[in-house]
This record gives sequence, structure tokens and C-alpha cells, in this order.
Amino acid sequence: MAAGDLMAAEMAEQPAVLRAVLEQRRAVSDLLGPLRAADLDGVVVLARGSSDHAAIYGRYVLELATGRPVALAAPSLHTRYGAHTDYRGYLAVAISQSGRTPEIVDVLGAMGRAGARTVALTEDPHSPLAATADACVELRAGVEFAVPATKTFTAQLAAMALVAEGLGPVPWSPDELDALPDELQRLLDDPDPIRPAIDLLYGAQGVVHVGRGFLYAAALEGALKMKETTGLLSEGYSAADFLHGPVAVAGSGLVVVAYATPGPVLADVAAVAAATAARQAAVVAIAPETLPGARIHLPVGRTSEALSPLLHAVRTQQLSYVLARARGMNPDKPFGLSKVTETT
Repeated sequence: MAAGDLMAAEMAEQPAVLRAVLEQRRAVSDLLGPLRAADLDGVVVLARGSSDHAAIYGRYVLELATGRPVALAAPSLHTRYGAHTDYRGYLAVAISQSGRTPEIVDVLGAMGRAGARTVALTEDPHSPLAATADACVELRAGVEFAVPATKTFTAQLAAMALVAEGLGPVPWSPDELDALPDELQRLLDDPDPIRPAIDLLYGAQGVVHVGRGFLYAAALEGALKMKETTGLLSEGYSAADFLHGPVAVAGSGLVVVAYATPGPVLADVAAVAAATAARQAAVVAIAPETLPGARIHLPVGRTSEALSPLLHAVRTQQLSYVLARARGMNPDKPFGLSKVTETT
């Protein structure tokens, strides 16, 4: 088996995985029926690694669906600082591909004992995490052998979208969600737009991935994928935060990957693209249409802004994969990394 074969194969499985996740749509709605927003004071989402980026996506879709505050958990408050937090009235959603990360299992258990109703998003419905939770939504991605998460990440985004649908009104139509597997397939069948970006990225001193709103999670995930697979210094930012100081690092050695789609925050991401291009940084736009100042455009399909991270995630996986191979690295097994990191 050649270097990168595992990651490539798992990327190719994503349309089928997404269809499998969406088959649970009615079951998830029935599962969450008793937890409708009227009965909730808030939601807390618990995760690590790539799953943490799915949690950030969840923060946006769940708060819109429930009309209740959504927070990201700080696990060390429980595991290191002995916090005794009152979770009565809260829904706790834990995300873990394996369902076996001790920290996530222990903290979800603590939240449940402190009054939260708990839901696990995990691959294995018989895992310790699923056993700890009141309810489980299956990721249905199958075993993922490559270290970088690809199909499991898109499965987590899709599962989070189903949870949001089960809790309240969402900013997409049922048809838009049903169309996503075919949209993913079109992107996977068309990797050619990636090629022009590789020369820019190959010689970069650093890469900044920038998004806002729903696509903030995609930018963070893109930065992680690039770090994992290529070893290239790569950081993710909110477009708003990047302009509040970090834009000072923009220069001729920096590549900015801008994640954008039509919606309320498009102008904010376009402003970052223009500002960094003016500072001589090279801009790569991952968007349905190119941005002002972008040197390279990586097209994605059109869907609801709230569902667009699933499409952008596929493009950034392709980008990281091709760059890793160009740099002579094996994206399946990045040096010093393992599939499951057992934090406690």
C-alpha cells in the first residue's frame, strides 16, 4: 500500500457515509423529541481534536435551533480542577469518533450526574461513551485507519445537523441536506482545482485559514489537517479576530486560505482576503465564487450557508492531502501522531 492510500480511500467514502448518517434522520428526531428547546436552559458540547471543531459548528447550529445559549466545555475544569458545576436544565452533547477517550467519557458522566441530559455522537453504539450517555447518535463512518480525520469529521458535522433538526428550526431545507452526498461526490470527482494552490503552499513560511460564522469550524479543521499531514505551520482564525491584530503577520511568505460562501459574513472574509493581499500575502479562496484579492479559487458547490462546512471540509482535505504528497510525506501516518489520543 502506497503512502496516502488510506486517507485517499477514506475521503472517497464520504458520500456513502453521509447517506448512512442521514438515514437516521427520523430516529434522531424521535430520540430528541423529549428534549425540545422549551425544556432546555442551555446546551454544552464536549469534544477534543477534530471533534472540537465539529463542536464549534454545533455551537452555531444548536444555538439557532434551540434559542438557548450553547457553550463549549472545558474538560480540565472537571478532570484537573474538580469543578462542581450544576447542569440541571442542560443538554450535554459529547462527540468522539472512538467513544473511548477517557476524558470525554468521564466528563460526560460527571455532567449527567450533575443533572444534564446527555447525548453521545460516536461511531460505536456499544462504546464506553455511548454507555454513559442517555442517548446515542451513530456516526456510521466505519473504522478510520488514517490518522487525519476525514470521513469521521464530515459524519460528525452531519450528525450535529441532525441533532439541531431534532431540537428546533434550522436554517436549511430538508432537500438541501439530502443533496449533500451528491455535492460531496462532485467535489471528490474534481480535484484538479487544487493543483495551482500547491506551488504557493509548498514554499510558504506559514498558512492562515480564515472563516467566520459556520465556516469558522471549517477553517480551524483545515488548519489542523494541514498541520497533521504536512508539518507546515498552519493556524485557524475567525475573520473578525484575525483583523484584530494577527493580520500584522501577513506578508509575502504567508498564504491565507479564505473560507467563504454567500451569507451575512461573506463581506468579513472578503475584507481579510483584500487586507492580506494588500500586504503581499497570497490568498487562496475556497468559495462558490472567488474573492477580491484571491490569487487562486478552489470552487465548492452551493448549499445553505449552515451546511457549507461539509463541502469546504472536503476541499481542505484534498488540499492537505495533495500538499503532503508533494512534500514527500505520508498523510496516513504523520510522524509522532496516533489515531486515538487518550487524554484524561
